[in-house]
Amino acid sequence: MTGFEIGILIATGFLAGIFGTLIGIGGGIVFVPVFLLVFHFTPQQAVGTSLVAVFANALSGSISYLRQKRVDIKCGWKFGLATLPGAFLGAWLADLTGNMLVIIFGFTMIILAIFTFFSRFHYRTDQTKAYTSTITDAHGEVFRYSPRVGMGIVISFFVGVISGLLGIGGGVIHVPALIGLLGFPTHIATATSHFVLAISSFGGGISHIMLGNVLILPAVIVGVSAIPGAQIGAAISRRVTSHVITRLLAVALVIVGIRLILKGFGVF
Repeated sequence: MTGFEIGILIATGFLAGIFGTLIGIGGGIVFVPVFLLVFHFTPQQAVGTSLVAVFANALSGSISYLRQKRVDIKCGWKFGLATLPGAFLGAWLADLTGNMLVIIFGFTMIILAIFTFFSRFHYRTDQTKAYTSTITDAHGEVFRYSPRVGMGIVISFFVGVISGLLGIGGGVIHVPALIGLLGFPTHIATATSHFVLAISSFGGGISHIMLGNVLILPAVIVGVSAIPGAQIGAAISRRVTSHVITRLLAVALVIVGIRLILKGFGVF
């Protein structure tokens, strides 16, 4: 591995740490395309190596979010445990696929882009409602909401499958689901999603290590580089809204999705 390639890995990890933590997606949507398109890893190696890096990023970001007191720990543990069997299943499925995995990933990115672009990431408290959960963060901001825990557990299982199969950590699906379907405020959703990611990516990463799909050196370089980026992303998350960021994310997802589909069909 050349010094230039190491530099790319360091930059990728750092930037993915910031961006992934900022919106609670873990950075896998950055890691996998870079591993596939720049370093030409096999799809299985890209997924497995990405999940190990996602774990480092998610763990670092989760520590920061826990300090901010924005993680719904009660729901987070339930959702995280629900992702584990799905993550093991997804890792096994990933080992059975070839270029089809690249094509699946590409179409998944485009679908998620459409969903993200048209989703409304707004949180408003209705004073007339009786909420079941209340979180007061470290800065005194109060969040009141009523999470749909049962539905969240079911969704989390499938998020685990996608995490293990595609190496994206699942947060890119979990965050919109937490906000749009499960009733979480945006900032609690991103923090809780990151907490869940730490659990699901650990399970998926272990599975891929056992299957021999993880390239240790790139995983370590990207994972270590993501740690300071995750701290920065968590720090600025409370100062910005997610609206503009998610729109930019949607555009990036479309570009990456099209590129991966073309690669999967052998155009590039």
